[in-house]
Amino acid sequence: MNTVDSREPAVRWAAAISSTLVAGFTRAKLEQLLGGYVEQLLSGGVDEARLVGRSMVEHDLIASATLEQSLTCLGEHTTVTPAQLAALAAGYAEGLRDRTLDQQELSRTAAITTMRRAEAAVRASEAKFRAVFESSAFGIVVSGLKGEIIDVNEALLAMLDYKHEDLSRMSGRDIVHPDDRAGLRELTKQLIASEHDNVRVEKRMVRSDGETIQTHMAISVVREEDGTPPYLVTMIENMSEMRALQTQLVRQSLNDVQTGLPNRAQFLGWLEGVAGSKGPETLALVQVDIDGFRGVNDAFGHEAGNRVLMHVATHLRAVFSEEAAKVARIGEDEFGVLVKNPQDVRSVVALVEDFTARLEEPIWIGSHGVGVTTSVGIVARAARGGDSADLLRAADVTVGWAKRDGKAQWALYDHERDVHDKERYALAASIPGALEEGQFRVDYLPVHSLTDGSVLALEAKIVWDHPERGVLCPDAFLGQSSSNGMIVRLVHWALEAACRHAADWHLALGARMPALSIDLPPRLCQEPELVAEVARVLERTGLPASLLRFELHEHLPALLNDEQLDELTILAGRGIGLVLDQMNGGNVGVDRLRQLPLSGVKFTGAVVHGLDEGANRVEASASVALLRWASLLKLPLYAEDVRTATEAARLAELGVTGGQGAHFGPVLSAAEVSALLLS
Repeated sequence: MNTVDSREPAVRWAAAISSTLVAGFTRAKLEQLLGGYVEQLLSGGVDEARLVGRSMVEHDLIASATLEQSLTCLGEHTTVTPAQLAALAAGYAEGLRDRTLDQQELSRTAAITTMRRAEAAVRASEAKFRAVFESSAFGIVVSGLKGEIIDVNEALLAMLDYKHEDLSRMSGRDIVHPDDRAGLRELTKQLIASEHDNVRVEKRMVRSDGETIQTHMAISVVREEDGTPPYLVTMIENMSEMRALQTQLVRQSLNDVQTGLPNRAQFLGWLEGVAGSKGPETLALVQVDIDGFRGVNDAFGHEAGNRVLMHVATHLRAVFSEEAAKVARIGEDEFGVLVKNPQDVRSVVALVEDFTARLEEPIWIGSHGVGVTTSVGIVARAARGGDSADLLRAADVTVGWAKRDGKAQWALYDHERDVHDKERYALAASIPGALEEGQFRVDYLPVHSLTDGSVLALEAKIVWDHPERGVLCPDAFLGQSSSNGMIVRLVHWALEAACRHAADWHLALGARMPALSIDLPPRLCQEPELVAEVARVLERTGLPASLLRFELHEHLPALLNDEQLDELTILAGRGIGLVLDQMNGGNVGVDRLRQLPLSGVKFTGAVVHGLDEGANRVEASASVALLRWASLLKLPLYAEDVRTATEAARLAELGVTGGQGAHFGPVLSAAEVSALLLS
């Protein structure tokens, strides 16, 4: 039997309603109670949901805000269906009704007793009963056994739109629907003849204007001890109003309060519907994420954020008409659009571009013209037999592509790209286990002198001996490991492993030992303990700091804040080299470059290949110009991915000190490096 994991939803639910509670609950008790509710909802249907609603009232969770927050939380964070949410709201309303009726019934019994005593003793007690009788929110009618009306309260007069004098001339049967009179009369006879004192029943009544209303009646028979004939006291609730309240509660649970759009719970219901056998042939799901929404809230306040939400929602409604699509708010700054049977993908893209074009006009918040941009993911596929969860995941993935590619644009779902990304995510997620099992090793790519061919440096390369995919180079897994933070642990391991190798070689070679070079990814530069960790590694391995140098990506200088720049400066001050890597002709901020204590610059790509025999003249001149400019830095210059002798010769002519790549040989294992250096 499958068990339902109710812990996380219960914690979310408890957090959502804790500030609205009237009853005194400890947090642990509340989470335990709500955990039971979640299990009941996820493993049952609408009947179980209705019981949950009634149970909430029984446990005094009766504040109106409690119900609203509960429906919103369950709709957004669980798989509870809209039908179950409606049933829960209905059960909650029924529980409140019964609770009120029970309380009113107790009040009625006390009032009747007071009236009888007042008639026998003190007339002042009658005033107390009349106060209860007249102030009740429910309609009350006192009638004889033959149906004659003895008294009614103001609530009943308002419910039926009659005056007192009108009802005094009528009997109870006149205000009951003709089709329900016989059944009600028979029920009253059975009550009088039985040992019971009350019964509850739903019957229809007729207003003075002829309108029929559905009511819930609590009929009680009052038997006098002195033998006088009994009479009936009937409390009446207008069920039409209650059902209207239920409808309103359900509507609130399925719609976003801020924008008025359907919310995530309702949107998920739509997706489930289109995936069924009676759904459309094809569909398009458009997910819209507001770029920098949190920044707007932080800069201008939540009211400004609400205006941005309304701005986006208004344009979505205008572009995606109700006839063509359904629009919903599915997250804090996310909107979903479901298009059934789109004409083709181009037509959906055209609508998206129309929407984004409308956002080009800024909205004004005080004196600030705030621009709003969105990242949009588009998924178009066959509808029937699909999976709504997979569809949402595909849309979310596609939005992620749009954001990573620069934001303020749309992206189209690509199955092959998705599969490729999943493989990369799986690789990155399995790095900790692979480290434990010793699947990683450090290989080395030598940097050779362009003048005499000697080894100037050894660049450490992390290699993965994957049990299923074979040997993987760093490009296959380092990029994604940066996204999930695994790169920190992996580079720490590689740094220590490489420093241990280098320390051993240094013992044998002494002053002839080449420098050890290793990439320092941007993510590592954000580590507050970078300097301390490097110091610990050097101390544990015994490698002199002067033999270690870090290679920095060419875009890193622009990403550094002042504190991170200080960390690198401290490393350089301790003798560790810093080489700016992957220079390929891109735009590098010279001002930021000057603040870095660099010990070298490495060129690659078009800059190197532009010097080869037969290269394009424009590319060749650009390579020469860039290398001559770099010589002004008065730093050693290096080149990687050197493929030919021509490239090596031209690089040497232009002042480049060392090179690495296919022309000089492949990546070497630690054992091969030992053989190379010690020979």
